[in-house]
Amino acid sequence: MPRTRSLAWAELKIGLVSLFALVVATTFIFLLTGSNGFFWQRYSIKTVFPEVAGLKEGAPVRVAGVEVGSVVDVTFAGDRVEVTMEVLKENRPRITTTSYAALGSVSLLGEAAVDITASSAGTPIQDWGYVRARRPSGSLTAVADSATTGIEEATQLMQDIRAGRGTLGRLFTDEALYRELTGLISSAETVANNINQGRGTLGRLANNPAAARALESSMENLQAMTARIRAGEGSLGKLMNDDSLAASLKSASANFDTFTGRINNGEGTIGKLATDRALYDRMTSVSERLDKVVTSLQAG
Repeated sequence: MPRTRSLAWAELKIGLVSLFALVVATTFIFLLTGSNGFFWQRYSIKTVFPEVAGLKEGAPVRVAGVEVGSVVDVTFAGDRVEVTMEVLKENRPRITTTSYAALGSVSLLGEAAVDITASSAGTPIQDWGYVRARRPSGSLTAVADSATTGIEEATQLMQDIRAGRGTLGRLFTDEALYRELTGLISSAETVANNINQGRGTLGRLANNPAAARALESSMENLQAMTARIRAGEGSLGKLMNDDSLAASLKSASANFDTFTGRINNGEGTIGKLATDRALYDRMTSVSERLDKVVTSLQAG
């Protein structure tokens, strides 16, 4: 009986030592394999990419460049690819509805990773929620697409030029436009030569110092005149700066308006003469009689 108890205690000690060794080994493995934490310290989120560029399970997941988890599943979702990730729960406030997930790379060898932008402005994404995806700027795919688009546009441009479309195309294919452009260049050369040789007003101005000085003197006189006008000198200066003169002109204009208004209304002799038909007829009759009297006097 004592021997049986001794064996049981020995087996129990062996089991406890084995269990302790297993716990220690698990702890060391956790410490050596990264900082993803235990399963109860992680939660799952998803994102959907049009293509994943070789992303595999176990690829790192980074938030603002800091590794916080790993990819656990990469599956098709229709024509797109759904990526499931496990990240530490302590990063939940940083992964929100305003964050974006994009494909990144771990090294120059092209090993793919998932980069998530940190943003605390939105609502934290819950378990199995989706992070919005976008194509990273500067990726090889984006550069290739941009290069392809540029080549296609350049090819289309060359085809349009060869077909004579647009100004450049017409310049390359239309002989009449080419001749007109050549004539325009020749005319410009002629004008430049005339200016260099002092012909014409512009040529004399460019080559004759006296003409340049005369123009400069005229400009100085004009500046002096405008300065005197601003200073209120002379009739024009007083007109622009003297309020009393402006008031007098305004009063004279008002009186003239009143005078013409009275004439239009038939007031006064001039007004009646301008508006009264009978007075006009009488004056015409008197004028005719006077003409007859003068004619009779001239006839003796």
